Amino acid sequence: MSDRFSVEDDCASLLSKLGSDSPRPRMKFGGMFCNVEGAFENKTLNFESYSPQTQRRRVNRSDGHVRDVKAEPGGHTHLHGKRKEETNSLLIKGGKIVNDDQSFYADVYVEDRTIMQIGENLLVPSGVKTIDAYGQLVIPGGIDANTNLHAPQRDLSPADDFYQGTRAALAGGTTMIIDHVLVEPGSSLVSVFQRWKEAAEERVCCDFSLHVDVTRWHDGLVEDLESLVKHEGVNSFLFFLAYKDRYLSSDSELYEAFGVLRELGAVALVHAENGDIIQEEQKKVLSLGITGPEGHVLSRPEEVETEAIYRATTIAKQANCPLYVTKVMSKPAADVVAKARKKGMLVFGESITASLAIDGSNYWAKDWSTAAAMVMSPPLNPDPSTPAYLASLLACGDLQVTSSAHAGFSSAQKAVGKDDFTLIPEGTNGIEERMSVVWDKTVCPGKMDENMFVAVTSSNAAKLFNIYPRKGRIAVGSDADIVIWNPKEIKSVSAKTHNLTVEVNILEGQEFRGVPSVVISGGRVVFQDGKLDVTEGSGRFIARKAFPDIVYRRIRARSKMAESRGVPRGNYDGPVHDVITMTKSMPPTPTSRGPACPKVQVGQRNLHQSGFTLSGTQIDDHIPRRSTQRIVAPPGGKSNITSLS
Repeated sequence: MSDRFSVEDDCASLLSKLGSDSPRPRMKFGGMFCNVEGAFENKTLNFESYSPQTQRRRVNRSDGHVRDVKAEPGGHTHLHGKRKEETNSLLIKGGKIVNDDQSFYADVYVEDRTIMQIGENLLVPSGVKTIDAYGQLVIPGGIDANTNLHAPQRDLSPADDFYQGTRAALAGGTTMIIDHVLVEPGSSLVSVFQRWKEAAEERVCCDFSLHVDVTRWHDGLVEDLESLVKHEGVNSFLFFLAYKDRYLSSDSELYEAFGVLRELGAVALVHAENGDIIQEEQKKVLSLGITGPEGHVLSRPEEVETEAIYRATTIAKQANCPLYVTKVMSKPAADVVAKARKKGMLVFGESITASLAIDGSNYWAKDWSTAAAMVMSPPLNPDPSTPAYLASLLACGDLQVTSSAHAGFSSAQKAVGKDDFTLIPEGTNGIEERMSVVWDKTVCPGKMDENMFVAVTSSNAAKLFNIYPRKGRIAVGSDADIVIWNPKEIKSVSAKTHNLTVEVNILEGQEFRGVPSVVISGGRVVFQDGKLDVTEGSGRFIARKAFPDIVYRRIRARSKMAESRGVPRGNYDGPVHDVITMTKSMPPTPTSRGPACPKVQVGQRNLHQSGFTLSGTQIDDHIPRRSTQRIVAPPGGKSNITSLS
């Protein structure tokens, strides 16, 4: 154990700081802890309403396995082999239940993937497997709202795929992910989404949902967006302000798209960097002979992130659309989100594992693989004070969600850009370490309490993406995704012991206090005593309905307040100034004798401006002329001028 944590610190139990050590609950609603009052108001417990239309039945076999029999049209069946669970019920005793709004001591009884009872002295069937949680916290399973486990870059698939990534997620206390579906320009959003979903269902070890990334906006996408929202359970779409000539959306396209999303009841996500400036900066850095990973951060200064976030929040405000900013990486960028929220804008900011744990100094590491492992966009900020600053904003509510943005590529894959940093596949790890990093960086120093920890790692994402309280809460009727959290144990990070495929861990050698001791996913123990026991393909797709209440209740109110109303007035009967307008406008006549004549003046002429020229159209060409005109002799002498023709 590192000397970073003193014996005195261990003696001062975190539990005593975060709530009462007595067996009495901090908040108690009667003898039996049933569902929290109002938690399911205007909700439905029919969580399978968005499940695939085909039905499944389970067939027990004598060899200790079960098979899911999926009814296909025409009476055919499709079999998925899965290991039979040891038990379909669990009893968690003696732990301190922590939700985002309350903490109390109680037991939890789980049956058939669902929390059935919460309270003291529960009546449960005999022979139920019991898990001892005394001295530990019982919290909702983490939700990682930003992963990239299937998105290719440079035709390279991530080394940490749906299986390896969700396996590591469970080891760290995350029981659900929301992965990004990257749709290349010209492809159908619906067809790519369906292929992505099928690939995930075959590999994931925990429940999952999907964002859809829109890489090229046009009017024809509206039908696809509507289909995804109404029929496929998608309520969030990401747009890029970066990657010029590939994925970048213009301001007018964003404004139009945000308006469509508002009408559909979806949430707009943005990857916020100024793609035009980045492209020019990359050319400049390469021209200086800088080709290594340090060129990535040099070509992406924090100002390009800050400007893009400000622009995105402005557009979202005008379109009256909720905005979720992914990967807020720098102090000025985080300040933009915080200031926008203080002005009442519906904007939400996401911090990630890496930005809370480390700075960007390793971009200049001597070892190329170590530096390349850090390449992601927006980049980690070189300012060493950035992680603590972002943790403070997360603790005070200016940032609302912590994700991992996990995209794992091997060193060999990263080496595609060994001679040109712009070709390095972007992405870092963080899916396994996410919850421990948040606890260590925010709860241990006293920046946030246990309830806020649950909010930023689980509940806030569940509310924003409309899966609360099915996910993100310990309550009767919620899914049995539960983590028993040990606030005292220390986790040492190493690429040799992590549950990932990548050879380099950007958090190598760091120690974090707070780890999961038991992880329950779908009512089944998948991690205990440091050992994983997962089943490939056991995760379910979680559909998300449109119009999440936490954001669209405010959107509806603003729409009513923002209705344009004219001011009733009488007819104006005062004086009106006469405006002299030209009766005819002549196009300029092409000529080779000199520059074209200035455009015909409309209104009063500026006497200080000379328009004199003898070529092309003249300003008085519209006035009829006589062929000759006699000039009267002026005073003092007779003129010899007889004509102006």
